Amino acid sequence: MAALLRIMRVAAILLAAGQGSRYSAQTATPLAKQYVTLGGRPVIRHAADALAPHVGMIQPVGDPALLASALEGFAPTDCTVLPIVPGGATRQASVSAGLDALDRLPENARPELVLIHDGARPYVPAEVTQGVIAALEKHPGVIPAVPVADTIKRAKDGIITDTVPRTDLFRAQTPQGFRFALLRDLHRAASAADATDDAALLEQAGHHVAIVPGSEDNIKLTYKEDLVRLERLIGPTLLPRTGTGYDVHAFAENRPLIMCGINVPHTRGLAGHSDADVGIHALCDAIYGALAEGDIGRHFPPSQNEWKDADSARFLVHAGERIRQRGGMLVNADVTLICERPKIGPHSEAMRARLAELLKVDIDRISVKATTSERLGFTGREEGIACLASATVLVP
Repeated sequence: MAALLRIMRVAAILLAAGQGSRYSAQTATPLAKQYVTLGGRPVIRHAADALAPHVGMIQPVGDPALLASALEGFAPTDCTVLPIVPGGATRQASVSAGLDALDRLPENARPELVLIHDGARPYVPAEVTQGVIAALEKHPGVIPAVPVADTIKRAKDGIITDTVPRTDLFRAQTPQGFRFALLRDLHRAASAADATDDAALLEQAGHHVAIVPGSEDNIKLTYKEDLVRLERLIGPTLLPRTGTGYDVHAFAENRPLIMCGINVPHTRGLAGHSDADVGIHALCDAIYGALAEGDIGRHFPPSQNEWKDADSARFLVHAGERIRQRGGMLVNADVTLICERPKIGPHSEAMRARLAELLKVDIDRISVKATTSERLGFTGREEGIACLASATVLVP
């Protein structure tokens, strides 16, 4: 009971408002890094799972629609998930929004201590969070940090000007912990500033901030390489499985030509019960095959009028959801369209982007290419289009 009472004194603000410009620039994905899928769940869901056992309430801050989707089904024991509040233009503004939301709680429900955690840090070890909370009994502010191991150089215009002694240098991590009332007041007093972390506000106000040991596993997803490192942390529990898919549709008059989710200008479309997206149909079969869940016809029978002229994007979204529901992740998907015309090259990048969007993965995991049958067979006679697809997934 005493441990539970201590937990109820602690709230966590889970930040998810950042755009992740460095990660997005590297991966060409419109998806903010905290919503990228890792081990079958969004990164921020892992972060929430890691915090929940140690706090009495979690205040999510970020885009309400995206956060609600990412945290769907998140209902931890002995921890209240508060309504999402929109984030601000800066990290400091987002933290302030979370603090204000906590301050609006009834006085007897407000926390004594607050943790600020980046939603892009999915695997904070329990001992790190526990260490921060324990140290708050003696200090007004506490951050986890790891010593700088590399030699640090200062440079100007590409030329080294100085070697910085690393003896007293640390890399700060989250969750950072504070006395709630103190941090709230400092944020209100520093509304025009833009602190990169909350410890800086305490330092500037003359309060001491203690350091407790962080962890090298407490990785913040910032660059593409970080996702690889994070995947390695969960890698041993997941096994690779590969599936293949094949589909073919005949040309038909007076129909749009939809391939890989893109409307491709052409004189004819493809015949089919749905929108006849040959690329998505083959890819769905590849994913279902990798999961040993049959084919697209099992999930969306053509005998049902519900799927008449349906947008095949719905089918691929379902296939992607099945991977995540199985606790897995898509490693890569490869789509080969077989036709004489139209030319696929001018549309392949748009197709890759659309498939990545529907599957909620980085675009570099999706390949779309085309070939011809050298004028042989039905594709050579331009009677229709065929597609081969393969998909590799990791599942428990």
